[in-house]
Amino acid sequence: MLGCYDFCGYYEATFQWLEERGGEELLHEYWLEAISKDSQRHARDLILGRGADGMMEYWGHTLNEESPDQGFSMSREGDVVRIDMHDCPSKGFLLRNGLEQYRDYCDHCIGWIGPLMKDAGYVIHHEHNHCGQCWWEFHKAENPSSPSDIGKLAKKDVRLTEDWKEHCKKLDAFFNAQSVLEKKTEP
Repeated sequence: MLGCYDFCGYYEATFQWLEERGGEELLHEYWLEAISKDSQRHARDLILGRGADGMMEYWGHTLNEESPDQGFSMSREGDVVRIDMHDCPSKGFLLRNGLEQYRDYCDHCIGWIGPLMKDAGYVIHHEHNHCGQCWWEFHKAENPSSPSDIGKLAKKDVRLTEDWKEHCKKLDAFFNAQSVLEKKTEP
């Protein structure tokens, strides 16, 4: 049987393999069809049906299962849901084991979440630092906004940690986004 952490290495290798065979278009189609619309259809059903309540239920359960040591925090203000990932178990596994086959493993998250949020009528603010840390804010698409000020919405805002930018090579950002194609990279 393949353990869940072993899965991360194969998952990442699959991203590289797909991109080599069919380019970014094939990889993005995989994230949409195989992940967003198939393997994560339970998330899709919850979020499409219940909006922010569904997000809290889905990620509250999923992140507690994936990161029981509380390597994350969640907060909510009205229809805005925020997730701060301080120690992503998947990316952390890849880093600890020297597994880097695909150029940006973290992109698969917005690759499947972005289309789901578009269908649900939400947009995303998101940054990841390639070191197993990221943050997300989901809000209604009809209310475009800037990301919350650091420390305002989240008690455990990952952007306040010492190693948020200092130890990582680059920061990828998405603002009012619904697609992995909307990435902005900061050196």
